[in-house]
Amino acid sequence: MKTILVIEDDININQMISDLLKLNDYIPLSALSPDEALKKLNNKVDLILLDLMLPKINGKELIRDLKQYRDIPVIIVSAISDVDMKVTLFELGADDYITKPFHNQELLSRIKLALKHHQKEESELTTYKDIVLNDKEFQAKCQQQDLKLSKIEYDILKLLITHPHQVVTKTMFFEQVWDDYQSADENTLNVHISKIRSKLKKCNPDEEYIETIWKIGYKLK
Repeated sequence: MKTILVIEDDININQMISDLLKLNDYIPLSALSPDEALKKLNNKVDLILLDLMLPKINGKELIRDLKQYRDIPVIIVSAISDVDMKVTLFELGADDYITKPFHNQELLSRIKLALKHHQKEESELTTYKDIVLNDKEFQAKCQQQDLKLSKIEYDILKLLITHPHQVVTKTMFFEQVWDDYQSADENTLNVHISKIRSKLKKCNPDEEYIETIWKIGYKLK
């Protein structure tokens, strides 16, 4: 069952949406304020329904905070129907927008579509801690920041992430990363690993990702 966080300060509307979600086999989490929403947001939340008109914080600012935490589908539920506002929200990362008052079936359909679209996107992603590799766009991010990896660096990091509980030997790197096995050597591998570590450190100075296994290879920490 999918978990949906409902961020709506009107307690009656919040309850109505939560009841609707329960009846349709979703697990609702209710938040009446931005602070409460950020406290309840966790890795189990699959989608967010967000009212724009919240106390103490602009809805646009909250979208940024939510997206920084994790790339999670956000559907705006609001009485505001201004086209320019909608465009701005989409640019900030909102996945859909439904105007109050809405029909229940339309809301449920939009939720289903957003979850399906996000699930398809996630199948193209390889993740470890706060590192995300996107094979479709050939892009690597850490803490939502672009790592700007070369192709070989990308392939090295992906090999490590897809073998999270084992040591990746130098031979495995040479055979699976380099097109020409003979062109690879230990020094070249070490230089690429050093560059990857440096780029990761710039994005997240407090985390160590790659461990050296002396004379054998590397593994994730």
